[in-house]
Amino acid sequence: MDRIETQQFDFSKTYYEVLNSAKHTFFVVTDDTKAFLKKVIKSVPLIEAAGGLVKNKKGEFLFIYRNDKWDLPKGKLEKGETVRMGAVREVEEECGIEIDKSGDKICKTYHAYIIKGQVVIKKSHWYKMKYKGKGKLVPQLEEGITEARWFDKKDMGEILENTFPSIKEVMVVTSLVKDSQEPLLG
Repeated sequence: MDRIETQQFDFSKTYYEVLNSAKHTFFVVTDDTKAFLKKVIKSVPLIEAAGGLVKNKKGEFLFIYRNDKWDLPKGKLEKGETVRMGAVREVEEECGIEIDKSGDKICKTYHAYIIKGQVVIKKSHWYKMKYKGKGKLVPQLEEGITEARWFDKKDMGEILENTFPSIKEVMVVTSLVKDSQEPLLG
């Protein structure tokens, strides 16, 4: 593994190199994680997004299927809205339901991708949410969402087999799964 000093680290260049390599992950070792993350975020466009982990009255959790992966509903913040307001709006738009309660903030995740030929970082804010209704889920097809579905906690293995690392992180933080990525039972 090559060692790159953090002073010379070019996130966009490294991202493209990783995409073109056999392994699509890399690790950065630094003494000051916050300072390094700030430097990376300043080097590429940052997109602010928000979403939620929604639990219904049966204790099931809401996931969407988009881009051939299981995901949590989330999206870009609109001008003038708070992060929490954006999270609720995105869940409601992407799944066709009305959220009853937006609870505690879960965490923030970061992931990079390419849009219009440029590497960007998406910072997603995650909230716990509750849904008490009985309405049918309606996936927002124009956003590429082909399915919205409730999952019991014991069925998280299906999600883990086909989701993004940032979604796994939300699942670990909320104790839906263990760090080992095995579903928690009970």
